[in-house]
Amino acid sequence: MDDPVLARRSIRAYTAEPVTGDQVESLLRAAMAAPSAGNQQPWRFVVVTERATLAAIPLVHPYSRMLEHAPLAIVVCGVEEGQRWPQYWVQDCAAAVENLLIEAVQLDLGAVWLGVYPLDERVQGLRRLLGMPDDVIPFAVVAVGHPAENKRPADRYDPARVHRERW
Repeated sequence: MDDPVLARRSIRAYTAEPVTGDQVESLLRAAMAAPSAGNQQPWRFVVVTERATLAAIPLVHPYSRMLEHAPLAIVVCGVEEGQRWPQYWVQDCAAAVENLLIEAVQLDLGAVWLGVYPLDERVQGLRRLLGMPDDVIPFAVVAVGHPAENKRPADRYDPARVHRERW
């Protein structure tokens, strides 16, 4: 297998095959293994498999149409309340999403990161749709499934973007 970090691609087409409970747990374990400032672990997760809910998410997130056919969405959320360093929840949740995406590659699944926060209409829409309390902030939706498309790894390395020692 290719390096899972370099092999990760945004997959938006899925087969009808379901994602198993064991696979969901592996994805969540990977997400929760992410680094976290002060080990605060401000992340919370909503696992969505109900077809009606998956089909409703595109009504509040215009770039999530693939969820109409995906077997799974994992909504990664953050909480600020009670955190020693609440300003780091965004970074922590981003690390959790990236770990989840890499684990999907390891499990031969496809996934795509759909940004929610900081766009208020998406945050409020997902809160309403999923019945979230006001202190939970939906950060991202990750669509997951068995890939119905095959994308080769992309070589995005660009030495012109690298500075050594100083700008």
